[in-house]
Amino acid sequence: MAVEVFREAGCEGAMAFGGGSSVDFAKAVALAATHQGHLQEYKAGLDGVATGGTLTPLVAIPTTADTGSEVSSGAFIIMNNGEKLILAGRNLVSLTAICAPSLTLYLPPFLAAATGMDAMTHCVEALQSPEDNPRAEAVACDGIKRGILEGHLLRAIQDGADKDAQWRMMVAATEGAMAFSKGLGAVHSMSHACSADQSLRLHHVTLNAVLLQTVLIFNRDHVGHKYARLNTAMGIGPEIDPADFIRKLNTELGLPASLGEMDVERDSIPKANPATTH
Repeated sequence: MAVEVFREAGCEGAMAFGGGSSVDFAKAVALAATHQGHLQEYKAGLDGVATGGTLTPLVAIPTTADTGSEVSSGAFIIMNNGEKLILAGRNLVSLTAICAPSLTLYLPPFLAAATGMDAMTHCVEALQSPEDNPRAEAVACDGIKRGILEGHLLRAIQDGADKDAQWRMMVAATEGAMAFSKGLGAVHSMSHACSADQSLRLHHVTLNAVLLQTVLIFNRDHVGHKYARLNTAMGIGPEIDPADFIRKLNTELGLPASLGEMDVERDSIPKANPATTH
């Protein structure tokens, strides 16, 4: 419907105003309105977006500090069949991003906590990615430092009118998206799989926060020196387990402690298998 309206009105560009889902939706409209075929043809791994020509100009105005979609080269769209389609390509980066922290003021505390931890998850996963990109890792560490070590995540939740904290978290969210150009990891893989069960209507950013602690345990013996860098960025000593630290932080933020608290049961696991949902 949106694509039809776009074409019938002769629109020359698209403007996204809202959270990450709104920005991703605008990206999908910009792609579909200027390209032939189905969106499935442009999903990540097929090189469709990368080679499919120029998209209509897109201006992104985020109202949450989480996905950083306004500067990322990706988009996630839930299709009618329940599939979470991943679009990726340089052309999906917004022509202009207007990041105004005043638009994130007075978010409900739970939403501010979940979106803030989503930004932190992007930074943590980018840091742990095995791809070699020192500059992206430095950006990721700076995002973690802003959100956790400097305490701006907690401040933004405790006082929705704290403009400085909101600004710092918006910067951290943008940095997270810039950093994960080098890759994400198991947190997002599991989060997308859980989201496949549409009966649960799970909140993506909350899933990321909950799964992060578990993946940190799993990755402990596989990322070399990066946990030392992670602890330094979070401002905790080398003797502290980062997974335990994130678990306690989630509790302090008022987020669920486990998937069970999000009504994900053992019977939900087969539904999270991509082979059974596509």
